[in-house]
Amino acid sequence: MRPIYISRVLDEEVLGAAKGHHTPVMLWGPPGVGKSQIIMQIGDSHDLPVIDIRLSQMEPSDLRGIPFKQQDKVEWAIPSMLPDENTHGPAGILFLDEINSAAPSVSAAAYQLILDRRLGDYQVPEGWAIFAAGNRQGDRGVTYAMPAPLANRFSHYEIDLNLDDWVAWAYKNEIDERIIGFLRFRPELLFDFDPAHNPVSFPSPRSWEFAHRALQKFDELPQLLLGSLQACVGPAAGIECHAFIESLDQMPDLDLIVRGEDVTAPEEIDLQYAVASALVGRAIRAQDTDDAHSIFGNILKYAGCFPQREMGVMLVSDMHRAIGNDLFEVDEFTEWADSIADLIL
Repeated sequence: MRPIYISRVLDEEVLGAAKGHHTPVMLWGPPGVGKSQIIMQIGDSHDLPVIDIRLSQMEPSDLRGIPFKQQDKVEWAIPSMLPDENTHGPAGILFLDEINSAAPSVSAAAYQLILDRRLGDYQVPEGWAIFAAGNRQGDRGVTYAMPAPLANRFSHYEIDLNLDDWVAWAYKNEIDERIIGFLRFRPELLFDFDPAHNPVSFPSPRSWEFAHRALQKFDELPQLLLGSLQACVGPAAGIECHAFIESLDQMPDLDLIVRGEDVTAPEEIDLQYAVASALVGRAIRAQDTDDAHSIFGNILKYAGCFPQREMGVMLVSDMHRAIGNDLFEVDEFTEWADSIADLIL
């Protein structure tokens, strides 16, 4: 399932926890696709605390608690990391990450917590949602086969990467537009992991975020930039991304485009992707300014200049995902839509 739909499912499960019909959710996917980040974003969007428990790093007693003698009885000290209404609030997300990397004895301790929302005398507060995540067994991570009793305590969703979803996230999180343009040009490199070769570094949504950081640090240090990109996304993808960035000095003047001046679109397909991504970034930065509608309109005019009209459709689609329905209020949008009506049909 696409990340955008998984986010919607998790939204509903968070709301369901408050209404008494929450089902624990297990997210499956290869390393680096953003499973943990999706959970954190759901917490942020609902302004809820997220307690991240890495079961792979725990012993059974870490979860169950430590016994101690109370007069002639044995009591259990409840771990402070578990959700507590007085400490953490009446609602939140309990996130059990790397759950299928946990030793079977730890997984067994989690059974009751997940299904019955309790461990001995401890009770998970009613408003708390329970989510978990883990890598698939074929991904060469440290995993155990999930026991049937544990698996049957979740609804299961597998993340299916989608470039449009990642691009929307990237613009929202201010990922360097050169990275976005490159992945529009080479979409198959958004995620390229071969577990049979077990590479150290490889292209993934997580490692492209690392590449973005590398660009911010080493952009003015050309002797280091190539090596840093390869260190993030692997040797082959790093070379391709570096070559793409090096070619961008041939891009047309974006300032002239957003001012509405006549600028010829480049013939090279890689430069077209770069220009389109950069113009979406300009539109985002122009939002809520006095010149917003003028800039949007000039970008829409330019969207019709590409040799391939599909490139303009991609540009306008990304703009709409980034800035919303404000785009429809621009007069030039109707003109642009009319010009590509036959393509859409």
